[in-house]
Amino acid sequence: MSTSMPQKAMVLAAGLGKRMRPITETLPKPLVRVAGRTLIDWALDTLEKAGVGTAIVNVHYLADQMEAHLKSRQKPHVVISDERDGLMDSAGGVIKALPKLGAAPFFIVNADTFWLDRGTPNLERLALAWDGETMDILLMVADFEQATGHSGSVDFLMDADGRLTRAKKGDTGVIYAGAIILDPRIFAGAGSGPQSLNAYFDAAASKGRLFGMKMGGDWITVGTPDAIAPAEVVVAQRREKHVAQRRETDVAQRRETGVAGRRGQDEAG
Repeated sequence: MSTSMPQKAMVLAAGLGKRMRPITETLPKPLVRVAGRTLIDWALDTLEKAGVGTAIVNVHYLADQMEAHLKSRQKPHVVISDERDGLMDSAGGVIKALPKLGAAPFFIVNADTFWLDRGTPNLERLALAWDGETMDILLMVADFEQATGHSGSVDFLMDADGRLTRAKKGDTGVIYAGAIILDPRIFAGAGSGPQSLNAYFDAAASKGRLFGMKMGGDWITVGTPDAIAPAEVVVAQRREKHVAQRRETDVAQRRETGVAGRRGQDEAG
């Protein structure tokens, strides 16, 4: 297992957002707001929290709006991968950006999903779980019960060691939750045209080198306009719970301070 945090990440943000119409007729999907934050900022906030230094963001649809928004971002440092000339799909976009991403393992995160950590941040856990000796790709995965806005089936079966295989219809398994660590060596010899990450998932699985890490917390995908409200409900509930926990902590600390003060008075007396 690794003890180092990848310092670069690819943020997949170039899609057309067709299912989010009519909102995306004039706005790129990553700039859609959920609970006061754009989807792209939810992703970048998570990377910043994990200490990732550089995020390479691919842009295509309404790219000028994306670039204007991202100019104000201080951390992580944002580097644009320009796909105005043509969409490259998920893997094609990563391959196009490889000169910017470098040769070390890096994160990939989707710009239309985000999550609310519970306990240790999930990207930290993903980095700790990464083992380049046995893995080509490590996916963050979620149970169906952790998901909000997911209308499909599960994606993978996961064994006791975390090894993933494709789920079949009717299987009970896990959902790919939009975050990855991979070694860029898997793209050796790859073509430069549009291509999907799914092909690389399948290639890694066929060699027993596709693994999953079960996330902690809530996973939220926002694919359509009617998915925004349920997402905001989950965020609000988590915020309310956090506020309540802070209040309980403050009350406990004041009580402890009061007890300590009384003890000091008694000893002085």
